[in-house]
Amino acid sequence: MRTQQSGFTLVELIMVIVIIGILAAAALPRFANLQGDARHAKGQAILGSVRSASNIAHAQALARNIVNGNITMEDTNVAMVSGYPAASGGILAAANINAATDDVTTTLSGGTQMIIQINGAQNPANCQITYTEGTPPTITYNGSADNCL
Repeated sequence: MRTQQSGFTLVELIMVIVIIGILAAAALPRFANLQGDARHAKGQAILGSVRSASNIAHAQALARNIVNGNITMEDTNVAMVSGYPAASGGILAAANINAATDDVTTTLSGGTQMIIQINGAQNPANCQITYTEGTPPTITYNGSADNCL
């Protein structure tokens, strides 16, 4: 009595491998761009954090009638200028941003402007949040998925 073996032929296996290769080649460019998307999302999150921290600190300063000086937010001293967090010693503390743990680079420019750049971007200047002191402060983000690659 002969038993009939069943399985896939070599041609069928090769065709499956070719189809999987074509699908992988089509999907690879989309996955390569995910790093830029992730950095852009991180920039948007930090932007939201900076805006919220600035508004919360301002509300606390108004409630305590503090224009210039320090307030305390979650056991952290926040330097205030004109009722808003100062660029130096203020906004990073208020937003709880730590350059080492958040993987960003922070630079104080001219004493009144804090620049927060997202590390890993090809050109970090194209993926940054800028906080400029004022009443109210100016907070901008120039990033996009393409800028943050």
